[in-house]
Amino acid sequence: MHETGSSRSEISSQAEAASSCPRPPGLSPDDITAVTSASLENWFSQMVPRCKAYAIAQKQAGHPIVGLLCEYAPRELILAAGGVPVCLCGGDPDTIPAAESVLPANLCPLIKSTFGYHVERTNPFLEMADLLVAETTCDGKKKMFELMGKERPTLLLELPQKENDPDAFDHWVRELRGFRTALASRFGVDITDAKIRAASHLMNRERRLRRSLAELMKANHPPFTGRQLLDFKSLISTLPSDLSQYEKALEYYRAQPPPLPSGRPPVRILLTGVPLVHGAERVLELIESHGGCVVCMENCTGLKPILDEVDETADDPLLALATKYYALPCSVKTPNQSRLSLIRRLAAEYQAQCVIELVWHACHTYNVEAVHVKRLAENELRLPYLKIETDYAPSDSARIAVRLEALFETVRSVGCIE
Repeated sequence: MHETGSSRSEISSQAEAASSCPRPPGLSPDDITAVTSASLENWFSQMVPRCKAYAIAQKQAGHPIVGLLCEYAPRELILAAGGVPVCLCGGDPDTIPAAESVLPANLCPLIKSTFGYHVERTNPFLEMADLLVAETTCDGKKKMFELMGKERPTLLLELPQKENDPDAFDHWVRELRGFRTALASRFGVDITDAKIRAASHLMNRERRLRRSLAELMKANHPPFTGRQLLDFKSLISTLPSDLSQYEKALEYYRAQPPPLPSGRPPVRILLTGVPLVHGAERVLELIESHGGCVVCMENCTGLKPILDEVDETADDPLLALATKYYALPCSVKTPNQSRLSLIRRLAAEYQAQCVIELVWHACHTYNVEAVHVKRLAENELRLPYLKIETDYAPSDSARIAVRLEALFETVRSVGCIE
């Protein structure tokens, strides 16, 4: 059994220092002078090597590395067990051929890229992982985890499939209680309620900071692009240095005058659908290089997992965790009315002028659900809608660009954008 300390060393000190106020503490004039948009972008562009160095140091200090591929996996319990939660979602097309030596070609590229890392042993985070948290979202990921589990320690979380169902929620609570017990047993620690509350406090702090950064995109002239905002997401949650940089970024951008528009204003996009994991940002870059600005990402790498917080004052902190995570409007839920409600809300808040839905090839849950999103956008919200179904290969980039330009011209003609 991997022996660790009772908690990751940062948790208690960070939780004690973390502010409950959504607005970050002020920076000194010297700090403000030192921060620039270039320095912030440079910091987050080094996210992967920084996370790697952190993970190596934590593992050497005896803290387990726990890999996950889903926002349903509660990072709070991993943190409370003294672990380091690391996102392992693959975004590299170069690992896909290795995966296809085992997996079918007609499978989601995120799954194949992730499994390709497993086959090639080239993802340092995966190779460091003491445990993988598997989950029953889609069939492809579930069966991929089955194969990976033959060689790597894996723990399966059975996710609720029914929305707003008391029995499904009760089952989810039991799953998380079992997850807590399994982590405690595997890593030889006592996961107390106090540790869960401290971890929840940290995660809530990170959610507030990231949410506040995303809300800057509500401005008529957003301070950065959707691609730049996406870079603020880290592979590892609650890194002290990242939290500090979020605070600096908020203070800096709030202090800046609105950017002066030059030329035609970009079309404001609400992007929904599959997550945009690190390395798989091609479609987002196409959107923003052809006349659009993604002011809102509803997906799992955007706002969806950070809008709601865990109740830190609840008598049962694990029940509070279950409540927060059960409410995630994932496409594996059926029906999934909560996702439509969220899109409806975000389209209004972020002044979206059209909706773009991104679906990876063979992602059946999002592909089937797209019909509901299309009806919502066109019939109720009266917004132009475009579904882009693609994979990681750039072979269709020119075709996608043509469709995007046609969409944006439609928006400009219908919406009277100059």
